[in-house]
Amino acid sequence: MRTSSKILIGAGVIVVGLAIVYRAVNCAPDKTQPETAQMLQVIRDGGCMDCHSADPHLPFYANFPVAKGLIMKDINDGYKSFDIVPMATAFENGTAPSEVDLAKTEKAVMDGTMPLAKYYLIHWGSSLTSAKKTAMLEGIKSVRASFWPNELAAAEFANETIRPIPDKVDYDPAKAALGKELYSDTRLSGDGTISCASCHAIETAGVDNERYSDGIDGQLGGVNAPTTFNSVFNFVQFWDGRAADLAEQAAGPPLNPVEMGSKDFDEIAARIAEDKEFTGRFLAVYPEGLSQATITDAIAEYEKTLLTPNSPFDRYLKGDATAMTAEQIEGYEIFKEYNCATCHSGVNMGGLSYELMGQRANYFEDRELTLKSGLTDGDNGRWAQTGDERDRYRFKTPSLRNVALTWPYYHDGSVETLEEAISKMSTFQVGRKMSADKVAKVKTFLDAQTGELTVF
Repeated sequence: MRTSSKILIGAGVIVVGLAIVYRAVNCAPDKTQPETAQMLQVIRDGGCMDCHSADPHLPFYANFPVAKGLIMKDINDGYKSFDIVPMATAFENGTAPSEVDLAKTEKAVMDGTMPLAKYYLIHWGSSLTSAKKTAMLEGIKSVRASFWPNELAAAEFANETIRPIPDKVDYDPAKAALGKELYSDTRLSGDGTISCASCHAIETAGVDNERYSDGIDGQLGGVNAPTTFNSVFNFVQFWDGRAADLAEQAAGPPLNPVEMGSKDFDEIAARIAEDKEFTGRFLAVYPEGLSQATITDAIAEYEKTLLTPNSPFDRYLKGDATAMTAEQIEGYEIFKEYNCATCHSGVNMGGLSYELMGQRANYFEDRELTLKSGLTDGDNGRWAQTGDERDRYRFKTPSLRNVALTWPYYHDGSVETLEEAISKMSTFQVGRKMSADKVAKVKTFLDAQTGELTVF
């Protein structure tokens, strides 16, 4: 009995000692500090940058035979999915963090998926206590309200990661009127057969519903044509982000030898200048004359008008509880449960970050097995612009606005139906198989993204 008692007492002492150490190393955020400082403390204590950065801090045992493989896999997977450094830097500088970064962090904190159990079992101070969780969620809500206020939404939806589309954005009506004509003007192409509207038709939600678009001389493009609707809300343009804004995007296709095939904008300007009536009206708005800068600026001003507000979902966010059906509302909850509302956040439900195609499973390997479709230049994604290996197969996320109308799906246009697109996203991006019933409900929710094109 004496021996048993001593064992119990010794065990109790050990437990109490461990509890004291655990409490000591798991310091609650300093409430006297600003919310962003508290969040930075949680991020640093949690060891987030040990995996979610390009320059991870490796522990001394990282080169041990067994540990090395496990640690490097976690580091590679972590950085592949999320680089936390830009958000942390924004917190330090008091600047706007990415909406997607906020949404990803918020979801991980809410679900308790980070840090990994095998990490905090070794690094005790990294575990997410209730105090840390509260500090992070309250801080993210505050930062979101400061930099990305959801002013059109009802109070109950003010902290949603998705914001309603506004009825309009600032634009120049006179320039937009010229841009509207130029958008449908085949003189931008080398042989006078292709216009912007050929691949981005207004009647078909800013796309052509083809896997690859027909270009000059019947050539096919290498990626699926994304919609021009609501494109003003994208943080960059094109799947690989090679254009910083709408005007730069508008300059690309006219000179692309596969798409519109013009030699240069001097050639385009000369063709348009033969139209004296249009040129007169153009000079009244752009006295500097026809050029790449003025032509693309006019098209960009027109594209700013291609907004589709007042979808059932937007009306629901604004407070109309009857705007969506019960099934659509349930679909929205599933959409959030499966992390879809992280990458597909903001006004445009996408278009705000580059994401790896095949985060949890090899998308291209599966495509090869099912479609016998090998890799193409278009599959390289952001890598084509940066040469950074991390950017290979990483693409600007597409908008989900009007997604029921913009088939086929993905950068390669390989998926015809919305149901298949949802199911594959769950598998390849989230790593979870979604049941047919849930897929159907998410599909009805995405049907509620069809808005009303503003009339210009």
